[in-house]
Amino acid sequence: MRIRPASLRRSHILVAIGAIAIAVFALFILAVTPAAGIGQIARTLSAAFSVREYILPHKNPDAFAHDPAVARDGMVYFADQQSSYIGRLDPESGEVKEFPTPTPKSGPHGIIVVPDGSVWYTGNAAGLIGRLDPKTGTIAEFKTPGARDPHTLLWLNGTVWFTAQQSNKYGSLNPATGQVKIYDVATTRALPYGLQRAPDGSLWIALFGTHKLGHLDPATAKLTEIDLPEAGARPRRLAITSDGRIWYTDYARGYLGMYDPRTKAAKEWKTPDESSAPYGIGIAPNGTVWFNEARQGTMVMFDPKTEHMEAVPIPTRGSVVRNVTVDSARNRLWIAESGVSRIGRIDLR
Repeated sequence: MRIRPASLRRSHILVAIGAIAIAVFALFILAVTPAAGIGQIARTLSAAFSVREYILPHKNPDAFAHDPAVARDGMVYFADQQSSYIGRLDPESGEVKEFPTPTPKSGPHGIIVVPDGSVWYTGNAAGLIGRLDPKTGTIAEFKTPGARDPHTLLWLNGTVWFTAQQSNKYGSLNPATGQVKIYDVATTRALPYGLQRAPDGSLWIALFGTHKLGHLDPATAKLTEIDLPEAGARPRRLAITSDGRIWYTDYARGYLGMYDPRTKAAKEWKTPDESSAPYGIGIAPNGTVWFNEARQGTMVMFDPKTEHMEAVPIPTRGSVVRNVTVDSARNRLWIAESGVSRIGRIDLR
């Protein structure tokens, strides 16, 4: 059968249109954002990871775990912001013990376990920092005059450093003397939030109210503000990899971001859902970055080498993961599921 030239041309045109349609569809599936400094993302549902949940027993009101922290023995401590107690979860038995804070309605927020085994937390609603001795169950409190809402805290060489979001301040507490020093952030309404230590011993603060990171020198308490490229960026939580790169969740714009202090360059990766509201973030022992999507109810693993994302659904819907912690000794990632009375665990591989 002879094919006419006109029919042949029409056939070529249809093939070309089909190829273009396939290419456009592929770009949509891969969620590629072809802008300078923005990484390309292909996110899939993970078959390798799942979230195991532990139900917290507190009632009237229901448990509201805010931040988790892991002790050397594997016990998981958490702050219950609504009921003002520090909880301790035994991952093997599921048993939970509660330590009420001496000040009622103190609103425990950030929490850490320091080298001597004591547990420190911020009394966000009462202008104080507390220390729990797990052996005796006793809690000592230290007021933070000038910082009414201590937020996130960190232990460095025997000193507790902390941020105070609405007060727009940061400070330090000497546990031996109880002395507290408070410092102002230069930018108005910077809202200092997440706080992390870099490998060089300096500290970094997420300035949630603006498009800046704060670089803190603990020796002088001087804070240097660093602008991120996008004016609309709002970094909320931080995590720092062993190479010194600062990873942050851009809660307002739905991005995972990275700032490299060596090159003074930033790069960001758009999460597939614009309303994802990335929040808590941590670094696994293998260098992968884990963060949560607060509005989607998922944890996401990001591999910096391949720039690939894998989403891990949280079984109980409605939870908001405000912070995460990594148990490197046991290769576990812990998440506090605010709003659903649960603590979540991901076994890393």
